Amino acid sequence: MRRVVVTGRGAISPLGHDWASVLAHLRSGRNAVRRFDEWGQYKGLNTRLGVPCAPFELPEHYNRKTLRSMGRVAMLATRASELALIDAGLLGDPLLKSGKVGISYGSSAGTPSSIGDFGRMLSEMTTQYINATTYIKMMSHTAPVNIGVFFGINGRIITTSSACTSGSQGLGFAYEAIKSGKQVAMLAGGCEELDVTDATVFDTLFATSTLNDTPELTPRPFDADRDGLVVGEGACTLVLEDLEHARARGATIHAEIVGFGTNSDGQHVTQPNAATMAVAMRLALEDAGLPPEAIAYVNAHGTATDHGDIAETAATHAVFGERMPISSLKSYTGHTLGACGALEAWVTLEMMREGWVHPTLNLRNVDPRCGALDYITGDGRTLDAEYAMSNNFAFGGINTSLVLRRWAA
Repeated sequence: MRRVVVTGRGAISPLGHDWASVLAHLRSGRNAVRRFDEWGQYKGLNTRLGVPCAPFELPEHYNRKTLRSMGRVAMLATRASELALIDAGLLGDPLLKSGKVGISYGSSAGTPSSIGDFGRMLSEMTTQYINATTYIKMMSHTAPVNIGVFFGINGRIITTSSACTSGSQGLGFAYEAIKSGKQVAMLAGGCEELDVTDATVFDTLFATSTLNDTPELTPRPFDADRDGLVVGEGACTLVLEDLEHARARGATIHAEIVGFGTNSDGQHVTQPNAATMAVAMRLALEDAGLPPEAIAYVNAHGTATDHGDIAETAATHAVFGERMPISSLKSYTGHTLGACGALEAWVTLEMMREGWVHPTLNLRNVDPRCGALDYITGDGRTLDAEYAMSNNFAFGGINTSLVLRRWAA
């Protein structure tokens, strides 16, 4: 079995698009949540809160022709992938067209406005809103397909459209493809664009935050006074590569993925199950060949919903006990859905290199129903971590756990 390392990182996120910007935002103690007054036009929608990506500009080669088949979600994924390829020193490399490089990537869905165009067709009985690229923009695999076409990548494509585990499954399945020798390198990650329909999904479940006048105070994962999640957007791509191949070409290595576990609850579509969550974590540890004691930090899914927070922390406690330091990036970015697994894994590996881990913002009073853990608050914490875990859990009872190792040059 081959070892799998991270040689490239690229992100378009609410906190910035490079580690220096993201770190500064994390240390600032401020979230990126904002109010969208225009959402008030939708009758019955309670939340007005969302988290858009920080402003960014596209290079000139993102033009009408190259963007023709992309909605925003695919564009975010493609630009994040380009940044990752630049970081890896592989942009324009013949390796990309050798069949030895693949893509493992996903989002909850394609671009909502394109999906809406087909909805208008059904309601208004006309095809006037449909054109040759409408389906390409709405399809669940729009991100990996557009990435492949943009860069001419012709290895395998793995589509991970699994809601909140799209990004983490993207990384995990890419890791397995390289570990087994099926591919030399993979572009892996996840993406999501911010849309009112995403907020509505959770609003109808009474799971969104309605602190519309105080966006700086929400979401608040694990807090007894939390009132729900906030949806966000973003994209994150990691270049994963066979260790020996990376060494042979003199690549800079940023981290190693050493374990991946995924399973499903098999019980309920929207109610999480702590027992099977814990199994996913143990599967990742088993894959890594590590005992629980080796993990120094857990980056939590931490959505700020009652059922999710309670089940996840109970599972984490069952595996690691009270000693485990834990925090949630979603307290800064909101729930970036298909992107969150990749963004959180990236931030985790960077924090391991930094020797500091971010707190959970707005966590003042830990819900006593949550598992007994070492909840990181305040200014974050200096932490020496060789191994860390990043966990994500999705609708349908899909559970993922990644084990990351800090790279010692």
